[in-house]
Order: sequence, then C-alpha cells, then structure tokens
Amino acid sequence: MPGSKIQRRGLMLVLSSPSGAGKSTIARALLESEDELFLSISMTTRPPRPGEEDGRDYFFITEDEYNQKVQGGELLEHARVFSNYYGTPRTLVEKHLTAGEDVLFDIDWQGTQQLRESARDDVISIFILPPSYEELEQRLTGRGQDSEEVIRKRMAKASDEMSHWPEYDYVIVNDVIEESIQNVQAILKAERLRRMRRLGLGEFVNSIRSKS
Repeated sequence: MPGSKIQRRGLMLVLSSPSGAGKSTIARALLESEDELFLSISMTTRPPRPGEEDGRDYFFITEDEYNQKVQGGELLEHARVFSNYYGTPRTLVEKHLTAGEDVLFDIDWQGTQQLRESARDDVISIFILPPSYEELEQRLTGRGQDSEEVIRKRMAKASDEMSHWPEYDYVIVNDVIEESIQNVQAILKAERLRRMRRLGLGEFVNSIRSKS
C-alpha cells in the first residue's frame, strides 16, 4: 500500500481577509490546482440572481427551511447578512471529509469562530493580510467599482477585520500573489500529512511490521 494512498480524513480550509487583500484570487488558484479541494456551497434565503443555479452557486431555501436547519443543528455556521440568511450545510461537508476530500471556505472571522465551535479538529484557518494600508486602499480604488464613500466604509471595516488575525492558525502577508498562493499550498500539503488525519496510518504501519 503506497504511502500516498493511506486513507485520510479531509479538512476544512478557511481563508479570511479584508476586501481587497487577495483572498478570492488565492481561492481560485487553489481550486484550479488541487483535485481534492472543493468549494463550500452555502444555503441562503435570498432569491437567485441572474445566471445563478441552485446547487452550484448556492442552495436556495425558504426562511422557514433555514430556521428548521438552524434549530436542528444542520448548519456548521450561519449568519444574517442584511435581510438575508446564509449557512453551511453540515451533511455535504461531512461527506467530503469522510471521502478524504478537503473543503475550502471563504468566510469572515465570525463564521470561522462558528466552524471552530462545530468542528475544531477539522478546521485549518488562514488570514490574508495586505502588505500595507496604502496598498489595500490602492487595490480597492483600482477596481474602479466603488464610490469614495464605499471605499471609506470598506477600509473602516478592514481595520476591524484585521484585528482578528491572532485567532487564525496561519497568517500570510499577500505582497506577491504567486508567493502567497505557494504558501497556502504548502500549508495545505503539510496539514494533509498530520498524523491525526491519516486514518489508515496504523494499518499501513502494521502491514510493514508484520513482514519483519
């Protein structure tokens, strides 16, 4: 039994950052390069936007259904965003983890705290920081998508979000995007090799020892 085939339990890889720090770019690169990594699909009570598909972008449910899932403990984390509700279905994530597949979460510090409370041993959290305040502001301005007022609000929110960096397992300063992607890939590779996640390790070692 080759070492690479040892049965393992998957993990939940959490990426958090203030808007403009590069989290989405890193997440896309990971999903393209990692065959055993899947993006977490959330449930939401908001209606689908043009082009969105149920089960691909979100699981679209009613508010009554959402409340039932919260009360039944069926969501790993959940939150209200403006007038809509969002949550991560526990069953689908557990299916991936049991199959030895990893799940990528693009969530904020509050969602990360809830995930830890629900499944601490399965969660690996990474916070992405910008190289400087000025660079973050320049990235937000460079998008050309938001007004000055919106950018000011995003910068104020970013300051609050960055105060939660000590709560994460790893912190990456995203100065050069290629290096940041490589650093996250290195973390993922190392965490996959943790003894506690390699469920078939005991059987593998015993199979070697039995031949001695």
